[in-house]
Amino acid sequence: MKHLAKIIKSYVTEKTSNLQGKGQYTFVVSKDATKTEVKDAVEFLYGVAVKAVRMQIAPPKRRLVGRGRVLTKRALMKKAIVTLKDGKTIDPLKLKDSKSTKSAKADTKKSTTKKTTTK
Repeated sequence: MKHLAKIIKSYVTEKTSNLQGKGQYTFVVSKDATKTEVKDAVEFLYGVAVKAVRMQIAPPKRRLVGRGRVLTKRALMKKAIVTLKDGKTIDPLKLKDSKSTKSAKADTKKSTTKKTTTK
Protein backbone atom coordinates (compact mmCIF):
# COMPACT_ATOMS: atom_id res chain seq x y z
CA MET A 1 0.00 0.00 0.00
CA LYS A 2 1.57 3.22 -1.14
CA HIS A 3 -0.24 5.42 1.41
CA LEU A 4 1.63 3.72 4.25
CA ALA A 5 4.72 5.71 3.31
CA LYS A 6 2.80 8.92 4.08
CA ILE A 7 3.34 8.53 7.85
CA ILE A 8 6.96 9.35 8.66
CA LYS A 9 6.97 8.97 12.46
CA SER A 10 4.94 9.56 15.58
CA TYR A 11 5.34 12.98 17.18
CA VAL A 12 5.49 12.85 20.97
CA THR A 13 5.87 16.00 23.06
CA GLU A 14 4.40 17.14 26.36
CA LYS A 15 1.48 18.76 24.56
CA THR A 16 0.74 15.72 22.39
CA SER A 17 0.99 13.45 25.44
CA ASN A 18 -1.88 15.42 27.00
CA LEU A 19 -3.90 14.94 23.81
CA GLN A 20 -3.37 11.17 23.99
CA GLY A 21 -5.57 11.11 27.10
CA LYS A 22 -8.39 12.40 24.88
CA GLY A 23 -7.78 9.75 22.20
CA GLN A 24 -5.87 12.05 19.86
CA TYR A 25 -2.47 11.04 18.45
CA THR A 26 -0.02 13.14 16.44
CA PHE A 27 2.11 11.93 13.52
CA VAL A 28 4.60 13.65 11.22
CA VAL A 29 3.45 13.01 7.66
CA SER A 30 4.84 13.73 4.20
CA LYS A 31 4.11 17.08 2.60
CA ASP A 32 1.75 15.62 0.00
CA ALA A 33 -0.28 13.45 2.42
CA THR A 34 -4.05 13.90 2.51
CA LYS A 35 -6.49 13.27 5.36
CA THR A 36 -7.91 10.13 3.77
CA GLU A 37 -4.43 8.66 3.16
CA VAL A 38 -3.44 9.28 6.77
CA LYS A 39 -6.71 7.78 8.00
CA ASP A 40 -6.23 4.63 5.90
CA ALA A 41 -2.61 4.26 7.02
CA VAL A 42 -3.44 4.58 10.74
CA GLU A 43 -6.32 2.11 10.43
CA PHE A 44 -4.06 -0.40 8.67
CA LEU A 45 -0.97 0.02 10.87
CA TYR A 46 -2.69 0.13 14.27
CA GLY A 47 -5.96 -1.72 13.59
CA VAL A 48 -8.25 0.95 15.09
CA ALA A 49 -11.14 3.01 13.74
CA VAL A 50 -10.37 6.68 13.07
CA LYS A 51 -13.01 9.33 13.81
CA ALA A 52 -11.29 12.45 12.42
CA VAL A 53 -7.98 13.74 11.06
CA ARG A 54 -6.74 17.31 11.34
CA MET A 55 -3.67 18.58 9.48
CA GLN A 56 -1.20 21.29 10.48
CA ILE A 57 1.76 22.75 8.64
CA ALA A 58 4.58 24.11 10.80
CA PRO A 59 6.47 26.67 8.69
CA PRO A 60 10.25 26.61 8.40
CA LYS A 61 12.08 28.78 10.92
CA ARG A 62 15.50 30.36 11.01
CA ARG A 63 17.65 30.81 14.10
CA LEU A 64 21.18 31.77 15.04
CA VAL A 65 23.40 29.10 16.59
CA GLY A 66 26.85 29.31 18.13
CA ARG A 67 27.11 32.80 19.59
CA GLY A 68 24.97 34.18 16.80
CA ARG A 69 27.38 33.33 14.02
CA VAL A 70 25.65 30.54 12.11
CA LEU A 71 22.18 30.81 10.62
CA THR A 72 20.35 27.46 10.53
CA LYS A 73 16.93 26.50 9.23
CA ARG A 74 14.30 24.14 10.59
CA ALA A 75 12.55 22.36 7.77
CA LEU A 76 8.85 22.58 7.02
CA MET A 77 6.90 19.94 8.95
CA LYS A 78 3.39 18.65 8.30
CA LYS A 79 1.57 17.04 11.23
CA ALA A 80 -1.61 15.02 11.39
CA ILE A 81 -3.69 14.88 14.59
CA VAL A 82 -5.73 11.68 14.48
CA THR A 83 -8.79 11.23 16.72
CA LEU A 84 -9.84 7.64 17.42
CA LYS A 85 -13.43 6.40 17.80
CA ASP A 86 -15.05 5.19 21.03
CA GLY A 87 -12.23 5.76 23.51
CA LYS A 88 -9.76 3.41 21.79
CA THR A 89 -6.08 3.79 22.64
CA ILE A 90 -2.89 2.87 20.81
CA ASP A 91 0.82 2.98 21.53
CA PRO A 92 2.08 5.34 18.81
CA LEU A 93 5.60 3.90 19.03
CA LYS A 94 4.48 0.31 18.33
CA LEU A 95 2.63 -1.15 15.38
CA LYS A 96 -0.16 -3.70 15.30
CA ASP A 97 0.95 -7.18 16.51
CA SER A 98 -0.13 -9.09 13.41
CA LYS A 99 2.11 -6.98 11.19
CA SER A 100 5.16 -7.49 13.40
CA THR A 101 4.60 -11.24 13.58
CA LYS A 102 4.33 -11.43 9.79
CA SER A 103 7.64 -9.60 9.39
CA ALA A 104 9.26 -11.82 12.03
CA LYS A 105 8.07 -14.93 10.16
CA ALA A 106 9.45 -13.53 6.91
CA ASP A 107 12.82 -12.88 8.56
CA THR A 108 13.03 -16.44 9.87
CA LYS A 109 12.18 -17.83 6.42
CA LYS A 110 14.95 -15.75 4.86
CA SER A 111 17.48 -16.94 7.42
CA THR A 112 16.60 -20.63 6.97
CA THR A 113 16.84 -20.49 3.17
CA LYS A 114 20.41 -19.15 3.12
CA LYS A 115 22.95 -21.54 1.64
CA THR A 116 26.02 -22.42 3.66
CA THR A 117 29.26 -23.09 1.87
CA THR A 118 32.11 -25.17 3.19
CA LYS A 119 35.73 -25.22 2.09
